[in-house]
Amino acid sequence: MAMFGKDQPTRPEQRAANGPVEAVLSIIAGGMRITGDVETSGVLKVDGEIHGSITGARQVLLGRSGVIHGNISAGEVVVGGAVEGSVSAIDRLELQATASVAGDIDTRSIVVTEGAKINGVVRMTDVATRLQEPLKIARG
Repeated sequence: MAMFGKDQPTRPEQRAANGPVEAVLSIIAGGMRITGDVETSGVLKVDGEIHGSITGARQVLLGRSGVIHGNISAGEVVVGGAVEGSVSAIDRLELQATASVAGDIDTRSIVVTEGAKINGVVRMTDVATRLQEPLKIARG
């Protein structure tokens, strides 16, 4: 058994026997700034700043000091900071008292704590079904 041998997986993600691999937790720390889109299948904790969209996450946790300039599409979203873009939370969206969302919201379930700010349209539907439906154009 070699210490640096290729036979031994070193990361938890590599130890999964079968099925899809899911990242445990990714953190964008305070003072960190990312420019570009972020795609993950795990949990994303943001205390810094992202200039780009977030897609595919199981859960997005935006801390009080976190800022996202872009759209968020995830299973569950908890917002404590500021979002300038649309939020699509397939299962649940939680807006804490320090949250600010400047954009439209699509979610199945929403929790809004007193003090949270929303400047946009809130649609409460089955987001997963709605995203799969073809675009319907209204004719007058």
